[in-house]
Amino acid sequence: MSGMQSGVSDEVLQQLQGLEQEIQRAVIGQRGVIREVVIGLLAAGHVLVEGVPGLGKTLLVRALAAALNGRFSRVQFTPDLMPSDISGHVLFDMKRDAFRVRKGPVFCNFMLADEINRAPAKTQSALLEVMQEQQVTIEGTAYPLDPPFLVLATQNPIEQEGTYPLPQAQLDRFLLKVFIDYPDQEEEQALVQHVTGGAVGDQLDLSSVRPLLDPAQVVQLQRYAASLEVDAQVLAYAVRIVRTTRDWSGVEVGPGPRGSISLLRAARAHALLEGNAFVTPDDVKAVAPAVLRHRMKLSTDLEIEGYRADDVLADILLNVDAPRV
Repeated sequence: MSGMQSGVSDEVLQQLQGLEQEIQRAVIGQRGVIREVVIGLLAAGHVLVEGVPGLGKTLLVRALAAALNGRFSRVQFTPDLMPSDISGHVLFDMKRDAFRVRKGPVFCNFMLADEINRAPAKTQSALLEVMQEQQVTIEGTAYPLDPPFLVLATQNPIEQEGTYPLPQAQLDRFLLKVFIDYPDQEEEQALVQHVTGGAVGDQLDLSSVRPLLDPAQVVQLQRYAASLEVDAQVLAYAVRIVRTTRDWSGVEVGPGPRGSISLLRAARAHALLEGNAFVTPDDVKAVAPAVLRHRMKLSTDLEIEGYRADDVLADILLNVDAPRV
């Protein structure tokens, strides 16, 4: 993939535009959410999606996997889910008179971890190793996962009963936290028309999504995004934003250095989707809320007053001067 300085190649742009369009064939509306999930994919990062039931979180991941011709797994997280239910286990094969490894659902390209905060800490930590190390340890043997590997986890904001809050260490492993909201009226009408147009039941049809890219091409795009040029001033700007959150009034805990790293990774992916071969301050601003909102803990006073991390980040972005590059 050449032509870095003059801009992003037409081939890459066509692939990226085609990918978003293919997902939109199945997922009506939610363009901002689709864009953020694709950013996570390009930056080789995991995505936490929060939203009420029935907004198409599962469909979104299935459509992404279908468009990328990748292997898809879905795990419904429950209080009795064991680590081996995710990673796999060793069992005795009576026919062969030997032990063999039965690999779990995590051996895939795209994993949907549904309602991740319903599983206990032990199971969450098993997923943590996979997300961080890109490998699974079964009975002391490490099994690397084939790239790309992307975890899209969902959590429900309204059903608090029976949930285990995600540890900060695990939240930090997610590149982005994305909010999926109700569609507007036009989108909802289009959605209802799409689903009820001669279909039996309420299953959304994925047959219209064509496989556009294979896993090897995705890895190539991830490398392309990682190689985009970042000016020293833009890098310093991203770090300044993160450091400002730590000292901001009402923020008890701010993002660590991984926040700065994630901000640059996501900004590169955003720049690539915009067709630029270099990262601008606007790319950093665009991804800052999704990258930083789950890495901050607000004081109780601010939360009582109704402030959210996004409100604080909006103030911070107004107050940190962006370089002119």
